[in-house]
Amino acid sequence: MMTICFATNNVHKLEEVRSALGPDFCLLSLHEIGCLQELPETGTTLEANALQKAQFVFHHYNIPCFADDTGLETLALAGAPGVDSAHYAGPQRSATDNIALLLKNLEGKNNRKARFKTILAWVEPTQQILFEGIVPGEILEKPRGNMGFGYDPVFLPEGYSKTFAEMDMAEKNSISHRARALEKLLEFLKSR
Repeated sequence: MMTICFATNNVHKLEEVRSALGPDFCLLSLHEIGCLQELPETGTTLEANALQKAQFVFHHYNIPCFADDTGLETLALAGAPGVDSAHYAGPQRSATDNIALLLKNLEGKNNRKARFKTILAWVEPTQQILFEGIVPGEILEKPRGNMGFGYDPVFLPEGYSKTFAEMDMAEKNSISHRARALEKLLEFLKSR
């Protein structure tokens, strides 16, 4: 059984990944390996941030690790909020404030195309690999739904009539950007 770390303490993310990995892997959280400090995220891209977090854990705790970073990219705003998605409206990291600023910045714009992008970075002694998951969609003019988190109430995935915030967790997870990146990572891990 291979022991690996997912650089998160998010219980829902951990449960999802543990069930997908199956019995051949022992998946540990940051807390379970004794990592209690804030992970560095000073990169200017999602790729750089995911890699920075995974490298930090691997180098300090000597355990194969993967980390993720996710952003919402809008066409009309040249990819913003992108890597700054979590703190788009300021350091308070308020989803309500972030959505309000996004909608304000999109006022009068006809093109509301957007995409959620997740990067998973895998780091181990012999290699580092990035896996990408993307869900295209558009930004609505006002929020709909009260499930999910972040920008979910204003993001309508392409081909769907419900926002991420109107979908239950199982439905969202079956099509999400994180699920798509995770699928690629799992394929890689299970092929070894």
